[in-house]
Amino acid sequence: MTSDLTAATDSPAEPLDRSKYRLLVVDNEAAHARAMTESLEKVGYVCEVATSGPDAAALIQRETFDIIITDMVMNDVDGMKILALANERLPECEVVMVTGHATVPIAVEAMQLGAFNFLEKPITPSRLRAIVEKAAENVELRRQNTELMQRLDERFGFEGIIYTSKKMQTVIDRLRRIAATDATVLITGESGTGKEMVAQAIHQNSPRKNKRIVALNTRAVSENLVESELFGHVKGSFTDAVSDREGAFEYANGGTLFLDEVGDMPMSTQIKLLRVLEESQITRVGGNKSIKVNVRLISATNRPLEEMIDAGTFRNDLYFRLKVVTIELPPLRERRDDVITLMDHFRKMFLRRHGKSSAHFTPAVTKKFFAYDWPGNIRQLRNFVETMVVLDTDGSLDEDDLPPELIDETPQEGSDATTPALIEGSMSFVGKPLAEIERWAIEETLKMTGNNREEAAKILQIGARTLYRRLDQYKKDEDEANS
Repeated sequence: MTSDLTAATDSPAEPLDRSKYRLLVVDNEAAHARAMTESLEKVGYVCEVATSGPDAAALIQRETFDIIITDMVMNDVDGMKILALANERLPECEVVMVTGHATVPIAVEAMQLGAFNFLEKPITPSRLRAIVEKAAENVELRRQNTELMQRLDERFGFEGIIYTSKKMQTVIDRLRRIAATDATVLITGESGTGKEMVAQAIHQNSPRKNKRIVALNTRAVSENLVESELFGHVKGSFTDAVSDREGAFEYANGGTLFLDEVGDMPMSTQIKLLRVLEESQITRVGGNKSIKVNVRLISATNRPLEEMIDAGTFRNDLYFRLKVVTIELPPLRERRDDVITLMDHFRKMFLRRHGKSSAHFTPAVTKKFFAYDWPGNIRQLRNFVETMVVLDTDGSLDEDDLPPELIDETPQEGSDATTPALIEGSMSFVGKPLAEIERWAIEETLKMTGNNREEAAKILQIGARTLYRRLDQYKKDEDEANS
């Protein structure tokens, strides 16, 4: 067996990059394990060897493998137990079973339990490599599918909305319920809170996801052109109308239309928009023909529409047509738990974009970001992080890289830069044991850093091991109290 496997000539080069796959070969016959390993390594695979079931189980517990080739019959921990452990710990891994003639029925049973295939002894090099190649192709296909879905979700899905706070979790839960319906949605919130991203996420998770989403900012369009942008126009309807043109409603037909800054829409256009929502048909500017449209409308505003209704600048009937379902996005100062998470997300993004290897925020900068009121919300934070990454020369995103707005920034009177939890906590701990105060300080700092323990340890000026010991003790105390 050994000589057959190791003496075989290398197979022709394949388009698959075999060095990307990590293999575990398990057999309690050391010579047989070595022969399989050498045969696979000759064609470029990276292999680890375990010569007993327990050794293999320990490796699977602590390391990651793409393909496992395991003998069926072993003492202590056999191939079926290795398969069960791999299914539990490495669900993306493919398992190939090696079996003698007498155990073929068990190998078939193993395939029903999730094994990729089985090899019957005696094993030829070509058969071994062919089965492993097929398993590697399966792993590669799954990787590509996962990466594609991740890219779509990162760009458009709810997974692309970065948050850790309970406030945003509530918003996301509401969005998930809304997305599957065809309801008209009104998104409210200050500038920079991510209204367009939320609209994209609603569309991407809706039945209309395979159709277009068309975005139109009514504030960015000249008042006399808003109707043309929305409904289209016919040739000659006004001076610059040199040809027929479809508007946003026609272009988005079957999909979603996102109207940003809807509060800036002229009153004359509001009347026509209301009619479109009621009748599901549009008429191009200068035309007479009605055109049926099937569009889901999502609108957004940072203006108080109720006050505009009272002032007579926004139609009451249109308002209620737009707000079938309302999503209110909280400003960043009301979701401070998300600040550190967003900082880290944008740091990684801009390091890649600007071709820089690495850079990390210092504790002093982290505290400044956490305390700042963020009048421009997420858009402002994003711009600040990009500025710092671009200016950085030493790999440390420190105070010398801060934009002017954050240099010597002190909380303004009446601002909520000091969180209510911090105020209430500090007052309630007067006269309490130091251990209790210490626990409060650790837990609040972990919240501030988005549960980044290393960052929290730096801010608290204690060793990371000390912090881990404290957290372990708190967990033990809670477990004892619960029991």
